[in-house]
Amino acid sequence: MRESLRQAALKDLWTEDKTEDETEAQVLPRALTNIQKRDGRIVQFDKVKITNAIYKAQLAVGQDNINRAKALTDEVLQYLKKETLGAIPTVEGIQDIVERVLIEAGHAKVAKAYILYRDKRTRIRDAKAELMDIVADILVETSRENANVGNSPSAKMLQIASAASRHYYLYRLIPEDIAYAHIDGDIHIHDLEFYGKTLTCIQIPLYDLLSSGFNTGHGFIRPPKRPSSATALAAIILQSSQNDMHGGQSYGFFDRDLAPFVEGYPEDDVFQAMEAFVYNLNSMHSRAGSQVPFSSVNLGCDTSEAGRMVTKCLLLAFEKGLGQGENPIFPNIIFRVKEGINYNQGDPNYDLFRLAIRVTSRRMNPTFSFMDSSYNKPFGDEVAYMGCRTRVIGNRRGPQVTTGRGNLSFTSINLPRVAIKAGGDLDKFFTGLREVTRLAIRQLFHRYKVQCKLKVRDMPFLMGQHLYLDSEGLDLDDTIESAICHGTLSIGFIGLAEALTALTGSNHGQSEEARKLGVEIVAFMRQLIDEASEIHDLNYTLLATPAEGLSGRFIALDRKKFGVMPGITDKEFYTNSFHVPVDSKIGMYEKIAIEGVYHKYTNAGHISYIELDSPPVHNIEAIEAIIKHMKAQDVGYGGINFPIDECRACAYSGVIEATCPKCGSSSIRRIRRITGYLSTVDRFNDAKQAELKARTPHLRF
Repeated sequence: MRESLRQAALKDLWTEDKTEDETEAQVLPRALTNIQKRDGRIVQFDKVKITNAIYKAQLAVGQDNINRAKALTDEVLQYLKKETLGAIPTVEGIQDIVERVLIEAGHAKVAKAYILYRDKRTRIRDAKAELMDIVADILVETSRENANVGNSPSAKMLQIASAASRHYYLYRLIPEDIAYAHIDGDIHIHDLEFYGKTLTCIQIPLYDLLSSGFNTGHGFIRPPKRPSSATALAAIILQSSQNDMHGGQSYGFFDRDLAPFVEGYPEDDVFQAMEAFVYNLNSMHSRAGSQVPFSSVNLGCDTSEAGRMVTKCLLLAFEKGLGQGENPIFPNIIFRVKEGINYNQGDPNYDLFRLAIRVTSRRMNPTFSFMDSSYNKPFGDEVAYMGCRTRVIGNRRGPQVTTGRGNLSFTSINLPRVAIKAGGDLDKFFTGLREVTRLAIRQLFHRYKVQCKLKVRDMPFLMGQHLYLDSEGLDLDDTIESAICHGTLSIGFIGLAEALTALTGSNHGQSEEARKLGVEIVAFMRQLIDEASEIHDLNYTLLATPAEGLSGRFIALDRKKFGVMPGITDKEFYTNSFHVPVDSKIGMYEKIAIEGVYHKYTNAGHISYIELDSPPVHNIEAIEAIIKHMKAQDVGYGGINFPIDECRACAYSGVIEATCPKCGSSSIRRIRRITGYLSTVDRFNDAKQAELKARTPHLRF
């Protein structure tokens, strides 16, 4: 009965009789026949909208009195009559008067509800306006946050859809305090547009798919019989999986998994297959044609003849490059270093380790992971990485393996902001860090529960073809919770260096005090995350965030909020994760020693780099010494960075300033590593460009 009366009252708001309208026209001044909207348009004034808003505020606090709402509206109109004096009132002005009338009439609770409603409407309008601005920018050029997304029509269309999705999740699905923390810059929810759609990344069970065959949705693909078929299908698998996910795709044991399919074939056949694999991964697109798959392959530890051939031929194909010798962008090759396998002279795969170093000295890939680090060694040969630095191995809900698992989602904390707000008070800093970390833990759990409701049919290749651990027994309409409980939920961080500067006046590359505090901070975060794992019985992990584009977003928000602070907000980017600032005048051995200690705490992934001023093609021994120093400092994953410039006109390769020294062309392809993967500089955003310019080489050749 009460609901029927309410519906009748609401209907009455929009169907007031003609007599009342005629009376109003006689009472109100002529100016109130119109109203000025926020965008400047003049439209017909309608007092019913005021009544409707007041009535909704009443309902929000448990009141239901339509007559009172109408009476209050009349009071608002009397104020308007006195204050407008013939001028056309504005929407904002009328809303201010409504608030005043409600408070003066003693309806404080209704006034508060009205203010909250007004604020919510404002935020929705702002979000819509922001969305339209984003769409306008995308129509000119796609976002450069992802340096390997193209600028094609399909890429633009998908980014417009992504922008709409981000706004939907922020304003409709995510709890308000968490959404605000993201918008304001306390945290950053990565890949927000995919919040409730899919997962981040996976280490794909390549052998299982090749040996059993698979279905991409248009028919069954039988197991391959030749090396060329095997690598072609390996590329298709990466592409198909990428279409179901938003992050990277990786093979944890590429040499071992492909070995049975190349056994007995001559090396030339295997090389041709690997060359085609490299070509495919730099040309075949996923996500409706917007980008090539973010692909990684781990190799180097299979000592069988066939496994060794896989490693050797892929390295040689990558070294040879593309059709005109161009540097491949994908796959990101990760050479797994292990004593007794390939680390020392006399080890069965030492020659492959040396080959990997030679290829690195020219192509910047492979990067190197260390199986003997204190936190990788307990898992034997099970650990593998992804190019972006992701590591998935510990598992509270099943076997501690790499294959068939991945990261579900990750969220990063703005460390410098926590430090700035603490004002040098360490107790206040750690209290603030605990609060924001727990908020991120809560957000990841919320996202996990949303992801758990997804069904196998939502990810037909990833789950339907059983790439994910324990997805084998699921039907199309089953939810995926029993599989994704094996994945990881990762909390990352940006700007340890700037946080230390805010707290101590120096960063960990400058003082021993800052160095000790930096370790204490990261260890504290790891402790909180381990506690969350116990509470939720899920695989919460700590990540050294790879997203340098995020560092630009955070610092821009903090500069606006706190002003320019020397050593903190006086540049265009925060330093990546736990890294020593890129412009530090510091030796490479000291840099690795400082950063190496953080790898054991960041169990979701990490990487440390050494910067060189040019390709070290004639200094293989120096590169080997750097890699062995990384291992000695308990680094889990490391890489060597240097500029790679290529002339598009004549294919000359070297360090090129403005124009090619061979043909004079100014069309130069510039390749750098900025987030783990290689990318071309022209697709970097402003923060990444600034970070590149600030880099100081640790060794000059």
